Amino acid sequence: MIKIQIKSIWGDVLFEYEKENNTIKDTLEEAVKQGANLNGANLNGANLDGANLYGANLYGANLDGANLYRANLYGANLYRANLDGANLNGANLDRATNIPFVPFACPSDGAFIGWKKVRNCLVMLEIPEDARRCSCTSQKCRCDKAKVLGITNLDTNESVSEIKNTSYSPAVTYVVGEMVYPDSFDENRWNECSHGIHFFINKQNAIDY
Repeated sequence: MIKIQIKSIWGDVLFEYEKENNTIKDTLEEAVKQGANLNGANLNGANLDGANLYGANLYGANLDGANLYRANLYGANLYRANLDGANLNGANLDRATNIPFVPFACPSDGAFIGWKKVRNCLVMLEIPEDARRCSCTSQKCRCDKAKVLGITNLDTNESVSEIKNTSYSPAVTYVVGEMVYPDSFDENRWNECSHGIHFFINKQNAIDY
């Protein structure tokens, strides 16, 4: 049996949990499940990959360097939490409150180039200056409009004039030289896979996705 304690940044014990093969992730999930007071919890560098922290009260918690990859922080209270260096890629922060500043993966202002993979083709997009844009906590971004600058078949390396994305409904056709628009655009940045034209800033991210 392994007993793990969650202490505050002042050193007092906020919660402890014991079980076989226990981890800090298991202990924190149990604390959240039991409604433990985690104000000021010291979780510096904790590996919380995929942790279910739904509705957790992490007021003033120290999450410096914590691995929160794909963690569920839906509705969590992050007021005054220290997230310096934390890995928030893929984390669900929908309806979380008092979220410290998390910069967009894409430029917040001005026009720029984005990349999108549609089936076996790589689409080069110009996101115009007046386009609404956002990202959640990963490298995936969304915008409300873009101009198609080029389309390359990744199998043959040949240029093509258009490609239809049937992965979503309604389907969207990308035509070189024309603007493309989604059916709608979700302003909530924390809804990562919601409505909008999805793209990456880095070409290789788009290819690998």
